[in-house]
Amino acid sequence: MPLLNRYLISQFIRYFFILNVAFVALYVLIDFFEKYDEFDEAGKPLSLVLQFFLFNIPYVVDLINPILILLSGVITLGILNHSNELIALKAAGIPLRTIIRPLLLISIIFVGMFIAMAQFVLPSTIARTNNIWFEQVRGKVPLGIYRNGRYYYKGQEGFYSFQWPNSKNMVFKDFSYSEWDENYNIQSTISVAFADWVPPHWILKNGRQIYRSKDGRIVDFPFEISTVKLPETPEDFLVPEYEINDKSLTALYKNIHAQEAPYRIQEARAEFYGRLSYLFLGIPLLLLGLPILMLSYQTWGKDLSVAIPISCVMAFVAWGIYGALQSFATAGYIMALPAALTVHIVFSAAGIYLLRNQDR
Repeated sequence: MPLLNRYLISQFIRYFFILNVAFVALYVLIDFFEKYDEFDEAGKPLSLVLQFFLFNIPYVVDLINPILILLSGVITLGILNHSNELIALKAAGIPLRTIIRPLLLISIIFVGMFIAMAQFVLPSTIARTNNIWFEQVRGKVPLGIYRNGRYYYKGQEGFYSFQWPNSKNMVFKDFSYSEWDENYNIQSTISVAFADWVPPHWILKNGRQIYRSKDGRIVDFPFEISTVKLPETPEDFLVPEYEINDKSLTALYKNIHAQEAPYRIQEARAEFYGRLSYLFLGIPLLLLGLPILMLSYQTWGKDLSVAIPISCVMAFVAWGIYGALQSFATAGYIMALPAALTVHIVFSAAGIYLLRNQDR
C-alpha cells in the first residue's frame, strides 16, 4: 500500500475513534442524567445501571455512524489542507480523486463493520437494554412476542399462536390455542384456519379441537364453525413496540415474506430497505462533505471552522429528508426502494460533480 494511502487511512481511523468516544460519552452522559432517577426510584443497583449503558453503546455507535464517517473524512482532509500538505500533493501532480480514494475505501470498510454489527451484535444488545429499561425498571413485562410473521402469547390458562395479516381487522389466520391444567399438562388444543373476534366471543372456522375427556380418552372433534369464549381478547395480544425493534438484517428481510396483507408487506419492505440504506448513509455524506471543505477554503479562506458546522447541518438535513421519505414509504405513499435510495443518489451525485470540478 502506498505511503500516502497508509497515512490517510491511519488519520481517518484516528479521528473516527476520537469522534466516536466523544459522541458516545456525550450521549451516555446526557442519557444517564435523564434516566438515573427512574433507576433509583425502582431501587435498582448501580451495577444494573452500568450494564444498561454498556449494552447501549453499540446502539449509539450505530445511530451516529453516518456523521462519524462524514466528520472523520472532513477532518482528515481538512488537517491535510490546513498544513498545506494537500497543496503540495496537488502541486506534485497527484489528482484529488487519488487523495480521497483511501478515505472512501476505509469508509466502505467501516460500513461493512456496521452491517456486521447490525446483524450479529445489535439484536442481542438492544434486547438486553430493552429488558432492563422496560421490564426491570418500568415493570412492563410483555407476555407476547412476534417472530417470523407469527404472534405467540402466553395467556392465563393457555398458549396462543397465530398470524395477524391485517391488524386493522380482528381476523386471525392459522390460529391455535392450547389449554393446560394446574400441572401444566395440555388438556385441549384448538387449531383453526381463521378466528374472528366478535365481542365477547371468538368465531372459529374450519378447524378441530383435540381434548382429553373425563374418562381419559383423546377426542378429536373437527368442526366448520364454532363460537367460544376464551380468557383473552385481541387487545391482550398487542406486543410492545420495543419488542419488535431488536431484529437483525436477515430477520427484517424474512419479515417481508412472512407478511400477507399488502400494507404490511409495504411496511416490512420500508423497514428493511430503510435500515440497510441508513448503514450506507455516511458514504454519500462524505462524498458531498469533502468538496464543501474545499469550497469553504477557497471562498472564505477557512477550512474546518466552516466545513465542520456546514457538514453537521448537511447531516441533519439528510437525516430529516431520510426520515420523511421513510415515513412516506411506511404509509405507502411512495415505494420503499426509491425512498431508501433517494438521499444517497442525490447527495452522491452532487458530491461527485463538485469533486470533479475541484479536480480540474
